[in-house]
Amino acid sequence: MATRLGAVLVLAGCAAACGGPGAAPVGPSDPDVVLTDAERARLLALSPAALPRPPRDASNRFADDARAAELGQRFFMDPLFSGRLLDGDNDGSPGTLGRKGEVGKVSCAGCHVPADGFLDRRSPSAQLSLGAGWTRRRTRSLLDVGQAQLLMWDGRRDALYNQPFTPLESPDEMNSSRLFVAQQIAARYRAEYEAVFGSLPDLSRLPRLDAARTGCDRPLDRPPACHGVPGDAAEYDGLSPEDQDAVTRVVVNMGKALGAYLRLLSCGASRFDRWAHGDRAALSVQEKRGAALFVGKGRCVRCHSGAFLSDQTFHNVGLQPEPVGSAFLDVGDGGAAEAVAAAASDPLNVHGRYSDGDDGRRLAGGDDLQGAFRTPGLRCVGQRPSFMHTAQFRTLEEVVAFFSRGGDAGGYPGTSELASIDLDAGEQKDLVAFLRALDGAGPPARLLAGAGPR
Repeated sequence: MATRLGAVLVLAGCAAACGGPGAAPVGPSDPDVVLTDAERARLLALSPAALPRPPRDASNRFADDARAAELGQRFFMDPLFSGRLLDGDNDGSPGTLGRKGEVGKVSCAGCHVPADGFLDRRSPSAQLSLGAGWTRRRTRSLLDVGQAQLLMWDGRRDALYNQPFTPLESPDEMNSSRLFVAQQIAARYRAEYEAVFGSLPDLSRLPRLDAARTGCDRPLDRPPACHGVPGDAAEYDGLSPEDQDAVTRVVVNMGKALGAYLRLLSCGASRFDRWAHGDRAALSVQEKRGAALFVGKGRCVRCHSGAFLSDQTFHNVGLQPEPVGSAFLDVGDGGAAEAVAAAASDPLNVHGRYSDGDDGRRLAGGDDLQGAFRTPGLRCVGQRPSFMHTAQFRTLEEVVAFFSRGGDAGGYPGTSELASIDLDAGEQKDLVAFLRALDGAGPPARLLAGAGPR
């Protein structure tokens, strides 16, 4: 029995195609689209009556706590958790966050810019991100990140609460450390932290770090020296197991606050959804043709499925890396093959003692994931300044042409899943038009701003 939603699309398609009441005017050279029952069903699967909220996060008992989300928003905007800028391309010019050697310049919002859809249009070339150094993969948008369980391009993190350890402790991103971050929270956010998570542990007896002496350096004549992170053979490694646990738990709670905030960020409903629910004028005829291609000949829904147009799993699409930005070329990136296995053995993961519950999320690593990366959602895709994990494509037209030809012939790890779908030039334009119709209003303005501690 057809659902009411299905009936809406049936009637809308018939009215438009047959010239019924309210039909959009069509000319003989550009007739409106008539969908098959199968295409209609697939489109309805992409557009539920209301976009679902993020699923329950058993790993974070504060995931839907409004106070935690407010604190997480302030953490997100605060650059004073970061250490020194390391790369000489940080020269103070527009698009950079400061000059090499300066401290306290990189926040989460520096590369996930709220006003730009929580992605990076700020860094030079708008491809890879320039934090303390250059990152190796394109910064993903954070809109609808709460729908995912395995995170990052490669699944290296399995929860929103443990994901911040990657940028905080990366010399390419914030170049900080868990010891310094815990000390900053104790010094600058004590009241707000304790209002949500309870008493902070006593960190006063631990080695003191400042922003100039946290994270790692990159000397040319000796191995890098790191401070405040596991493996530093100094400030963190020298702590007792109890003190290491206390420091880590403070940063885990920071991650849980950030997770509560990130779960509020969504692209929102689009013109496509209005059309799917009966607004016949919401899409142009070209966009409707693109919608039919998306669920039909284009075979896009094999990976870009569900309400957020991602199956949230990993695929090898046969992409040969090309130089991006300042001729940066990342070859041999194995993607999920190594990262998922690393997440499974990580003491910070959802199966460990820092998690508030294990909901069974896991994906085994292996050679079948060699060169595979997580499918990006496509809501608000039209806002992105570059595409693919390498950021080597600058337009949706390039992306669609790549998938149309079935990817590259070689030059990438693993085995590609793609085959040619051979879209002609008009079909490629139609599909791009549909993808641009997936943009929504984005998060409310109150979620786009923030400040440090009061």
